[in-house]
Amino acid sequence: MATALGQTEVYSLLALSLACLGVLANTFQGDGEPLIASIAFSGLAFACCYALVRWLGDAFMRRGFKGKDMCKLKQTEIPETMGAVCAMVYLFTLVIFIPWPFYKDIVAATSGGGNRDVMRELGEVETGRLLHRFPHNKLASYLSAILSLQCIVLLGIGDDLFDIRWRHKLLIPVIAAIPMLIVYFVDFGVTQMVVPTPLRPYLGELFDLGWLYYVYMALLSIFSTNSINIFAGINGIEVAQSLVIALLIVANDVLYLTPFTPYPHPATDSHLFSLYLLLPFIGVSLALLKHNWYPAKVFVGDTYCYFAGMVFAVDGILGHFSKTLILLLLPQGFNFIYSAPQLFHLVPCPRHRLPHFNARTGLLECSRVEFERPLAQPIAEGLKLLHRLRLLDVETNEKGQVLSSSNFTLINLWLVWFGPMREDRLALGLLAFQAGVGLLGLFVRHRMALLIFTADNW
Repeated sequence: MATALGQTEVYSLLALSLACLGVLANTFQGDGEPLIASIAFSGLAFACCYALVRWLGDAFMRRGFKGKDMCKLKQTEIPETMGAVCAMVYLFTLVIFIPWPFYKDIVAATSGGGNRDVMRELGEVETGRLLHRFPHNKLASYLSAILSLQCIVLLGIGDDLFDIRWRHKLLIPVIAAIPMLIVYFVDFGVTQMVVPTPLRPYLGELFDLGWLYYVYMALLSIFSTNSINIFAGINGIEVAQSLVIALLIVANDVLYLTPFTPYPHPATDSHLFSLYLLLPFIGVSLALLKHNWYPAKVFVGDTYCYFAGMVFAVDGILGHFSKTLILLLLPQGFNFIYSAPQLFHLVPCPRHRLPHFNARTGLLECSRVEFERPLAQPIAEGLKLLHRLRLLDVETNEKGQVLSSSNFTLINLWLVWFGPMREDRLALGLLAFQAGVGLLGLFVRHRMALLIFTADNW
């Protein structure tokens, strides 16, 4: 991997950085303009992440963070765990951004904060700063998001270092989610769900889930964090699917801003909060994708998968649109359910379920698992049924015994459906599927939901 930036790259990144710094300096002419500042910070995050991934590649390889691309004819070693660089740039960006969303409130809470046009009564000045005017609850939500993300990044780095077993790391996201859930309990605390119209005669207009709602949010954190990690294995798919999900959430957020929604709207602040978390994430992910797309020059590692999943969980829970998030994660949910027989060892699960690279054709084919022992009759019949439904490729002998099947992942299923293909075409097909399901999910959320609910909060 070339570690030095080319001249064009240097000038491009420098121009982008200077433009973003100019925009940030200009934001203080008004009330801080936090959304514009967040866009500028996203540009800076992209430039920093792009350069650091390139510069730190050799250093990571010297420390043993390297791997071979199994889906290539020439399996050269490239840097691994570069998602940690992406995550650290993102976290630093969120921390440095803190003054911008609270700039107007800081001015009001500090008796003008140097703003000579703001007049204060003598009694207010003598009693000190007006900290009761500051939105502590919003700052607490923002800081809890950062703390939860820091915890999950530590988990990811630990997994890349020590290869933690699934049964040990499955529940760790719940620990990372504790700061976020506590802030949700203290500052928001809503555990009621709107009841669909046909059920209202029996359950009423609102149904209170109580503590079960917090269990639901904890499970969402587990699922979101691990779902990206399961739906992986080819160049660029982890980062690109995360970018598609993030862009769909941004599209949903924009619907609650002017001119699409009159201001003030009760949900506007929550969706602005969502944008503050997602825009820098898009910036660093684009920089990482540039190096991870086919043919990959770096691997992202488990750190990026856990980090991206927790960004979505934090964003959906603290932005108060967790049900919308579930609609956008339907491909990941299908992949998890489809993978369950192997994940829970109902059928043998090899360590790697990557597609098989055919060196003769240069194309990827679905990888297979061989059954050395005869399967239990109910499981064997279930596999044959999936084969007839074209949800699996099963090989049997003349006696009807199942000898092998394609591995239980959405990536392998795509190859079963459409046949062998080049790695980048496979990734693009899966991304188109992700985007299509996500757009359909947003349509269901804002249009079809009106069939069973009286109103949409948009």
